[in-house]
Amino acid sequence: MIENLNLEAFNEKIIDFETNTFQGELPCIVKYSASWCSPCRALTPILEKLSEEYNSKINIYEIDVEEEIELSSKFNIRSIPTMMFYKNNEPKIISGLISEFKLKELIEESLL
Repeated sequence: MIENLNLEAFNEKIIDFETNTFQGELPCIVKYSASWCSPCRALTPILEKLSEEYNSKINIYEIDVEEEIELSSKFNIRSIPTMMFYKNNEPKIISGLISEFKLKELIEESLL
């Protein structure tokens, strides 16, 4: 299941902004999106499927760029969807709609 994050939850679950350290118990994907974005909506069922497939190995989160403007600005999100793959403090950043196959490759290479 994809969990929606706000600034406070991001600070607790992903990166603590005071210490700039990764807080996650598991590696994760953070998807920046908006409700009106067609590619973002197309990516959601793929991420939901992968969330089930990689259950207890990774977490998947979503941030609405219109609701969480401060987070979007902090990470200089210019296009959506943008995904950040976190295994530590330095995320791998991917923008645009990508296939399930490519997402699996990225998960295996970057997170596991």
